Amino acid sequence: MNLLFHTAGGNAATWLEALSRALPEANIAAWPKTTARPADYAVVWKPPQELLDSLGSVKAVFNLGAGVDVIAEAPALSREVPLIRLEDAGMTEQMVEYACYAVLRCYREADAYAEQQRVGLWRQRRRIDKRSFGVGILGLGVMGAAVAQALARFGFPLFGWSRAQKTIDGVTSYAGPGGLDAVLGEARVLICLLPSTRETRSLLDRARLSRLPRGACVVNLARGDILVDDDLVALLDEGHLAAAILDVFRDEPLPAAHAFWHHPKITVTPHVSAATLIDESVAQIAAKIRRMEAGLPVAGVVGRERGY
Repeated sequence: MNLLFHTAGGNAATWLEALSRALPEANIAAWPKTTARPADYAVVWKPPQELLDSLGSVKAVFNLGAGVDVIAEAPALSREVPLIRLEDAGMTEQMVEYACYAVLRCYREADAYAEQQRVGLWRQRRRIDKRSFGVGILGLGVMGAAVAQALARFGFPLFGWSRAQKTIDGVTSYAGPGGLDAVLGEARVLICLLPSTRETRSLLDRARLSRLPRGACVVNLARGDILVDDDLVALLDEGHLAAAILDVFRDEPLPAAHAFWHHPKITVTPHVSAATLIDESVAQIAAKIRRMEAGLPVAGVVGRERGY
């Protein structure tokens, strides 16, 4: 079995070592190194177009992350080749932690108290009525559903939006364009967990962000291209939005001159809300390859027409 590996990250050696341990029967080559035989499987993260063009008729492509938009829309990759994303691999728990932190930070007005500390002001703020503090979750897949279930324990009114109607205890669920407006109108905190697709890119523009209640917070943990940067900054500057907590960006690393870095109402973290855990990911990939070699079905196959 020949396996082709590529990552745009700086930890290729660690991935290769883990893959070698998990798949001792495989001949593993790091792209652009070639082997005598064509690859049977490709394991990649942010592959360049040249790599995608060279894959030919591999049995499957495994993506080292939950987001698959770059590969899913690549015309060079045959629709007959399964594109397989990671399922959880330790990421869901991390995402739940980050989302709960973001909501509680907004609800308990941590930024306002930090500003009071800077000016030496001792003043207890009136507690926000939790019953009026709606949380909107865009995307109710595995991670979105887990975030909703975790937040339900705090007693916030929860509103979710997804491609298809979902049933989750404690969540008022919507689907379709009209449903999106309903969620935006209720969300004092809006958490974006949507995949990047043709339908979701630039979804959160000025018109839609303006439908959030005055003083709302925006939390983007999904993909940077879902949010229109300039529209977000304008609404923060105008006072309609109170804050934004952003972990993903259109260009990563975030360019040094970008307005987000020094905006007083924006918190930037460097795509850390749900890091890919190498050992868990490799174990999942190895198990799926062995199932495919045995002619058995595997989970996590991306619907290329949907983009996730």
